[in-house]
Amino acid sequence: MNVGSTKEKNPEKRISITPDTTKNFKNLGLNVFLEKGFGESLGFSDKEFKENGAVILNNSADVLSKSDLICKVNFPDDEEFSQIKEKSYLIVSNFNPEKEKKFLKNNINIFALNLLPRITRAQSMDVLSSQANLAGYRAVIETIYEYQKAVPMMMTAAGTVPAAKVLVVGAGVAGLQAIATAKRLGAIVSATDVRITAKEQVESLGGKFLTVEGSENLETKGGYAKEVSEDFKKKQAEMLENAVSKSDIIICTALIPGRPAPRIITEKMIDTMRSGSVIFDLAVSQGGNSAYSEIDKIVDKKGIKIIGISNVMNKLPLTASNLYAKNLFSFVRNLYSKEKKEFVINLEDEIIKKTLLKE
Repeated sequence: MNVGSTKEKNPEKRISITPDTTKNFKNLGLNVFLEKGFGESLGFSDKEFKENGAVILNNSADVLSKSDLICKVNFPDDEEFSQIKEKSYLIVSNFNPEKEKKFLKNNINIFALNLLPRITRAQSMDVLSSQANLAGYRAVIETIYEYQKAVPMMMTAAGTVPAAKVLVVGAGVAGLQAIATAKRLGAIVSATDVRITAKEQVESLGGKFLTVEGSENLETKGGYAKEVSEDFKKKQAEMLENAVSKSDIIICTALIPGRPAPRIITEKMIDTMRSGSVIFDLAVSQGGNSAYSEIDKIVDKKGIKIIGISNVMNKLPLTASNLYAKNLFSFVRNLYSKEKKEFVINLEDEIIKKTLLKE
C-alpha cells in the first residue's frame, strides 16, 4: 500500500510527513510517495526524504494518482481532489463543512483529525492538543513582541519596573500553555473559563482563576466548553470589565466546537484599557473573542493593539509539522492492518467512527 503527500498551498508552511515519520511508515510496510521539493520550505531536502525510504515524484498529480492514502494538513483544492484515486483514503487536520461538504459525495474515504474523540487511546493522535499547545505559547511570544514594555518585575537603581499583568481568556490546552509561558517570563497571570474544572489547572501553573460567583460547571462530556446563558454572559461581562481594565496583555483562546467563537472582550472593555496594552485573539478565524480583531491584521484602537493571526502555526512550522506528522502517523497505524496489508475501516473502533466523514 502507498502513502503519499503533496505540497500545501500558500501560505501554509506545515507539512504532514517528515523524514522521521517517513521511516516509520516504511517500518510499517508502507511505501511513501512525495512531491518533488515537498519539504524545502522547512529545510528538508528531497535527499533527506529519500534516505529515509521515500520515493520522490515529479509533481502532485503523480503522487495523488499512485497513492492509496493521502496525508494533508489542509483539505485539497478542487483540482487536487479530482486527481485522487477512487476508493482511496484522505486524512486532513480539519474539515470545514461550509467549504468542503461537496467533496463527501465522491467515492473517497475522508478522515478529519479534529473530530477525534477525547479518549486515552487517541491521545497520541490528538492534533488539536498538539497544535493548540504551540498556539498558546506562540501567542504570548507574538504579543510580547508588540508590547513595548518589560514583562517581569525589575528592581533597578532608577526605580522598580512593575511586572506585566496578563489575562488569559479560556483555559483549554492553548490557554494553559499561554499561562505557563507568561509565568515563565515573569508576568502576573490570571485566567477565566466557564469550566470550573479548569480552576485547579490554572492555579497549578501559578495563575489566579477568575470566575462568576455561584456559576455551575459549563462543560460537555467531551471536555469542551458549552454555550452559556444570557444571564451568565451578563455576570461574566461584569467580572471581566474589572479584570480587563487592570490588564496589560490579554490572550483570547475561547472556542466552542462547531460554533462561532463567543464575543467576550467588548468595545466597552477595550476602552478601559491603558494605552500600550495588547490583545491577541487566537479565535479570530472563527469570529474572534475580542472586538475589533481582524484576520491577519494588527488593529490599533487608541494605542491598544488587537492582533489577529489566522494560522499562528506558520510562526513555528517546523515544530508544528513534527508534532502533526507524529499525530498523523499514529492515526494511520491504527487504520492499517499489517495482517491484511490494507487500510481497514472498522466502525466498531470509536476513533475511526468519529473521524470518518459522511454526507
